[in-house]
Amino acid sequence: MRRLRFGVQIFPYHNPTHNPTLQFEEDLQLVEHLDRLGFDEAWCGEHHSTGWESIASPELFAMAAAGRTKHIRLGLGVTSVPYHHPLMLADRVLQLDHLTRGRVIWGMGTGSVAQDASMMGLDTQELRRMSEEGVEAIMALLAYDEPVTRKTDWFTLQDAALQLRPYSDDIEIRVAAMVSPSGPRLAGRHGLGLFQFGVPGEDALAGTWRIMEETAAEHGKEVSRDRWSVLQHVYLADTEEQARADVRWNLDNVIESLARTTPLFPEKPRDHDHMVDMLNDGPMLIGTPEMAIARIEDILTRSGGVGSFIIGHLEAAEPERMRRSYEMFARHVMPHFNGQRTQRLRAVQHSIDFGQNADRLAAAQQKAVKEYEAARGNA
Repeated sequence: MRRLRFGVQIFPYHNPTHNPTLQFEEDLQLVEHLDRLGFDEAWCGEHHSTGWESIASPELFAMAAAGRTKHIRLGLGVTSVPYHHPLMLADRVLQLDHLTRGRVIWGMGTGSVAQDASMMGLDTQELRRMSEEGVEAIMALLAYDEPVTRKTDWFTLQDAALQLRPYSDDIEIRVAAMVSPSGPRLAGRHGLGLFQFGVPGEDALAGTWRIMEETAAEHGKEVSRDRWSVLQHVYLADTEEQARADVRWNLDNVIESLARTTPLFPEKPRDHDHMVDMLNDGPMLIGTPEMAIARIEDILTRSGGVGSFIIGHLEAAEPERMRRSYEMFARHVMPHFNGQRTQRLRAVQHSIDFGQNADRLAAAQQKAVKEYEAARGNA
């Protein structure tokens, strides 16, 4: 497996009282910042309600970000499969894949906001089944065999075929997963990657991979840990006390919005610090680079290894402080996992060891001086 990669998921959680045009611009500037810092992936979601998560088309956002960046891969995180006709969705993503020269990662999911589905007249109890049918149809189209014909109660394909192949050999696809086993089962069934939103408890993380492997084997597929992403929300500062103070800016509002769709607390927090304590016990990390390193190492140990660690961007602190948090992550956390810190520290130690032989260097210099003087005297 390759080195651990790092990315950021922009849901986004934008304060609905602020200017949305400026918020979109700040999102794009953040992706530019992440590209300069050396992050590997930048993801954005698809949402249509709540007032907080304002990106309706991750494809449009990724296209805008592509023109401003050079290296970072752009994840659609995720496109809600039941909201789109499979052929139309595949067509749009393949076009984006070419326009970005293969920098797209296609995240597929069911959709996590019930209000989105309700506004489209969709039964939330049927979304999982619809998602499985949609993914199956998309994979049939991406097989590029015979034209695809199939009919469900929500889409029809009649001798359907894609006009384009992916820009590269294939397009990387990761299936969204949270707590239930449906995500890893769907990914395993088609040999796809997995985007895990949140890190489950002690044994569940390793269990997720077992489900992936077992399901893949049942269907004659293979899965790779290199295409397994896990997400946690991270905010860093020089000290834990400073991090806690910084997120007083907007954490309460963000958590209030997030709690409407995601269960976070077994009990109501008493105050700000109690809330941070509870968040640091599981879904988030608000603290220092050292705390982030320890958290990621724990995730790697419990999972057996993943391909990428994704930071959930929550705008808990002011935009400039959020940018500083990502800079600290890039400076202090990423080198710990990509081998750069170890290699440089070895070089430092080697230099220290070599410096202990300074007397030898001095003797060599004195010898050179004497030889030079002797040569001049004989001239």
